[in-house]
Amino acid sequence: MAADLVLRARRAVVGDAVVGVTVVVADGRVVGVDPYDARVPDTTDTVELAEDEVLLPGLVDTHVHVNEPGRTEWEGFASATRAAAAGGVTTVVDMPLNSIPPTTSVAALDDKREAAAARAWVDVAFWGGAVPGNVTDLEALDRAGVVGFKAFLVDSGVPEFGHLDEGGLRGALAETARLGSVLAVHAEDAGVLAAAPAAHGRRYADFLASRPPAAERVAVERIVSALRDVGGRAHVVHLSDAGSVPVVAAAHAEGLALTAETCPHYLALCAEDVADGATPHKCCPPIRDRGNQDGLWAGLAAGTITMVVSDHSPSTVALKRLDTGDFGAAWGGIAGLQLGLPVVWTEARRRGHTIADVVRWMGADPARLVGLGDRGRIGAGAPAHLVAFAPDETFVVDPTTLHHRHPVSPYAGRTLHGVTRRTWLRGLPVDLDAAPRGRLLTRGSP
Repeated sequence: MAADLVLRARRAVVGDAVVGVTVVVADGRVVGVDPYDARVPDTTDTVELAEDEVLLPGLVDTHVHVNEPGRTEWEGFASATRAAAAGGVTTVVDMPLNSIPPTTSVAALDDKREAAAARAWVDVAFWGGAVPGNVTDLEALDRAGVVGFKAFLVDSGVPEFGHLDEGGLRGALAETARLGSVLAVHAEDAGVLAAAPAAHGRRYADFLASRPPAAERVAVERIVSALRDVGGRAHVVHLSDAGSVPVVAAAHAEGLALTAETCPHYLALCAEDVADGATPHKCCPPIRDRGNQDGLWAGLAAGTITMVVSDHSPSTVALKRLDTGDFGAAWGGIAGLQLGLPVVWTEARRRGHTIADVVRWMGADPARLVGLGDRGRIGAGAPAHLVAFAPDETFVVDPTTLHHRHPVSPYAGRTLHGVTRRTWLRGLPVDLDAAPRGRLLTRGSP
């Protein structure tokens, strides 16, 4: 059998197992996954992974704010997708905000595609936005290929992307159900937040008090109620409150189509370690205490939370207010796309999880959420998006060496386990010094 590439690895994540393999690639796809000592097909390119490397499928990050067009000074497709490739992520799904215009119409989606074309080092898909007054636009966006729709139940932080009231939530859920799509929801309740003390000043404790756990719990309960009455499929984004995990579990027991994700920063950082004025740690919902973090890990272990995605949400350095350390004034978002894999792996291994668990949370399950189920796995027919990962190698995070646009990171100075040494896209090595080869995807893209 002719092949374009053969990869031999003593350790590879195939399904839920770590096994020795010979992976055969032709025309950009995996055409064979054989035992490590299998006879190698004729090819001009055979790669033997080092003994300390594990072959992973390329990861899929379904929660990335690229911010282009309109706020490209915050990030941009070129810088974001370079960071993704360097971090072992071969497919990103761009959120419909904080670009201008937001992706709430087909015209805005066309603007996004134009901005991303020829600037993507990895494959890029797109969420559409569900905002007040655009429910009649959702069908056209769905036909244009968005992988699902994102909505807020509270102020999004940018004026051009409004949040849904109860009627708006149910209307969007009914429409996405009719379309056979999914509604991803920022689950914080506006009423609970309005009753909490306002965020201000340098004390992290004051910021934490401004986004209480009840805001998430009430919002998740609202989503469950809407699912019960309207039907459809909903997804809770960036869950930070462990107290909401039983609500999600009860929805599963009831047979409701509800999924939930969490993020690396909630799994690896905790409130006790956030210094006053350390605004690189600000995100919404916030990083909570260590006991809460343990509850999120328990939710992952139980399968109630099924995926881990970055919620990569960078801004300019000025907007993070490093000069004043004012949590009330700083932009709420963490730039973590490149570091997601080592951050999660560092904590997962400490807690007894395997690299196969991490790949499922960060590859196969996010891919399935957005209708790209042939990704995030090593198997015949899958795109040859592959990663050589050294799980035992350590490094100290230096934000100036990261590929995202601005050198701000809450992980600065941390020692992490796991280094992405090489990334292949459709069987070809990703070369950040060459022209980008990422493709723009639609729901169900091969």
